[in-house]
Amino acid sequence: MSEVYEKGRIAKKASFVMNNCTTVQKNEALTKIADQLLKDEQLIIEANNLDLQQGRNKGLSESILDRIMINHERLVAIHDAVLLLVDLQDPIAEVLEEIDKENGLHIEKRRVPLGVIGMIYEARPNVTVDAATLALKTGNAVVLRGSSSAKQSNIAIVKSIHHALENSSLPKEAVQLIEDTSRKTAAELFTLKEFLDVLIPRGSKTLIDTVVAQSTVPVLETGAGNCHVFIDEDADYLMAEKIVLNAKTHRTSVCNAAESLLIHSRWNQNFTAQLVAQLLAADITLYGDEIICGLSPQIIPATEEDWSTEYLAMAMSIKVVDCLDEAIAHINQYGTKHSEAIITPSVEHATYFTKSVDAAAVYHNASTRFTDGFEFGYGAEIGISTQKLHARGPMGLTALTSTKYFIEGNGQIRE
Repeated sequence: MSEVYEKGRIAKKASFVMNNCTTVQKNEALTKIADQLLKDEQLIIEANNLDLQQGRNKGLSESILDRIMINHERLVAIHDAVLLLVDLQDPIAEVLEEIDKENGLHIEKRRVPLGVIGMIYEARPNVTVDAATLALKTGNAVVLRGSSSAKQSNIAIVKSIHHALENSSLPKEAVQLIEDTSRKTAAELFTLKEFLDVLIPRGSKTLIDTVVAQSTVPVLETGAGNCHVFIDEDADYLMAEKIVLNAKTHRTSVCNAAESLLIHSRWNQNFTAQLVAQLLAADITLYGDEIICGLSPQIIPATEEDWSTEYLAMAMSIKVVDCLDEAIAHINQYGTKHSEAIITPSVEHATYFTKSVDAAAVYHNASTRFTDGFEFGYGAEIGISTQKLHARGPMGLTALTSTKYFIEGNGQIRE
């Protein structure tokens, strides 16, 4: 019996126990997990250092190493996110609809757990905590399969979670980690329909496309982030500079970082030149159209591929457009339906832009970096969905629920 099959089976069994766990029990367990993670800080960071060293030996990029890295500050942030989940309302058993029939039947539509969530993800070990705690809060079990690049970190984190659960009312079996990170285990997880109710991929476009193409388990799709910022013709320069630099440089390795900049041709030409100079001064590699390339010999001519590239690095494509509609058309052609922003004083233009671009999150005069479960008040997030069915955008607690109809009668039969 394979590791994937056995851990899927165990998780399925644990999910039936989770169905009957109370909010108090779940919150007590989450509090214990948060505390245990800090108690095990040294062990977790030591394991993380092994992953980082292995990554450097393999020549992984700095952006990927940044995704893998856990330090004290990040572990404290993970701890705080778990405690935020404790404070959030438990969606399970929420009554969404009530119907009283003439024959006396009382029908309630309530939120219930999905069951067993399969999670396949790359690099980020913080996802191990996010997925586990979100699943537990919503009464689900979870089967985690991280990447080899964060294997030791994931093992250490799950050991910490299991230690906490052993001292709680929740079954520790509700959190399972597939330690074999080979492609074979990934392929087996894709088809573990006997035990998994949903599979969530989180990582590169290649990973997500592979899961969508090969999985026989229903997929809750997260997406890559080729996010754009569009500077409209009357945009304030200082606001534009602040937002663009933040969206690009605040943390380059995340999916809500801006990868493309669109500038209206009627925006002050001096402003355009000044902003480009600021981006170059920030050591950002720029790929521009003909107009942008004319501003500096440091700018590399953009290819068709650049308009659709998620760099996840200090790099950005820049294009000048002649109107709002051209900006929207460009985004809808090359974007990944993640997060898109417009900088403009015009409410009319902002309204048209936010209604017209096809994305899970749309911004007016703000950085795309806010597309995040924590920033939206959801605590941790299981991922950011760029699809349109079931869940879209940052996926918090309600995204990990389904519905069930509860019908109360007193002997009714259908005539």
